[in-house]
Parts: sequence; structure tokens; C-alpha cells
Amino acid sequence: MTTLAFDVYGTLIDTHGMIDLLQRYIGEDKAMPFAMLWRDKQLEYSFRRSMMDRYQPFYTCTSDALVYTIDAMGVTVTAEQQTRLIERYQSLPAYDDVPDCLDAISQRSDICIYALSNGPLEDVKGLFDHAAIGRYFEDIVSADEIRKYKPDPLVYQHFLQRAGSAAEDSWLISSNAFDVIGASASGMNSVWVRRSKQQHMDPWGQPTHTIHSLAELAALF
Repeated sequence: MTTLAFDVYGTLIDTHGMIDLLQRYIGEDKAMPFAMLWRDKQLEYSFRRSMMDRYQPFYTCTSDALVYTIDAMGVTVTAEQQTRLIERYQSLPAYDDVPDCLDAISQRSDICIYALSNGPLEDVKGLFDHAAIGRYFEDIVSADEIRKYKPDPLVYQHFLQRAGSAAEDSWLISSNAFDVIGASASGMNSVWVRRSKQQHMDPWGQPTHTIHSLAELAALF
């Protein structure tokens, strides 16, 4: 049996899905740079807290990163607008290629589909309900369960234990280079979803396969 572990934020769910709000709040020219910095700081805060054994839920990393980004970019965002941005983060859309990909793979009797996310279980469930994709997953495995964040090797080990799968039979599907490298270092296979040319893989880690859309995934198995 082949086990697929889908990353959620940035792979299934579009973390830039609040661009329309940002365009209204701070202007079209600043919206995308703001979204990118917010995402970068969100991940950085999760990495740092994991390394320092000072765990906070992913929601807190997201909120703190928003405050940092507002200050760093020197923009004015009201308290009400901040609340709306955080609320939008909890109802982000799925990428267009996600439903068809999951539908095709779910029809295979030799594949089990899981989600593996830094986000807490309830947050991921909410995103999946909003995107109407929850039915495709055997289970959702959250890093919150062990109070660590990817790419800590304990997260991937926890996933393998929860899924009851051997590393050599398991695949991480992710658009995040750090995630691909983390899974590979833990003995898992990996598929990097390189959605744009602006994404780059670190020179010291390579995925098992690289695709440019989830529409290409089913053909690998």
C-alpha cells in the first residue's frame, strides 16, 4: 500500500487567497509583497519556536507574523481589518487543481490519502470543509499533536506511526522546499509541487519527483 501525505498550506490551500482583502486595505501594489512577507514570517516563527521548544499554535504564528508585516511595511491596517485577515486565513481557498487530483487518486485502492499539516486539526478541518475536499482523506495528522513543526524529524516520524506506514512506502506531497527536504531526511519519498518559476529548491536537498501542477500527480503512481 502506498501512503500519500499532502501538505496543506501552500500545497492544497492557497495561502495568498486573501489578496483581494489586502488590495482593498493597502493597495494593489503592496498586496502581494505583503502576502509573501506575511507567509515567510509565519513559517520563520514556527521554525524558531519549534527549535526553541517554545511551541505556540500555528494560529499564533500567523497572528504574530501579521503584526510584524504591518510594521515592517509601514502600512496602516485597522484592528477590524486585522481580524478579517485572520478570519480569511481560516477559510482560504483550495487551488484549482486540487479537487480533480484528489478525486482521481481516491479511486485507487492501492493508495491511502492523508493530510500532514503544521495547522491544528480543527483549522485544517475548517479549510477542508470550506473547500469541500475533506471526504478524500483517510485522516488529518497535525504537528500540533506533538507540539513541534515541520521540518522537525519528529513530525514525519509521528506521521508514519499514525498512518502505520513504512517510510519507503510513504510520499510527502508539498510545494514547500523545507518540507520536501525534511521528509526526505526522514526516509520518505517526496514530490515537490513547483507551481511557479519563482519557487526554488535548496541546493542540498532534492525531491524524488518534481511536478508543476497536482494534475500531474496521478501519473506518478
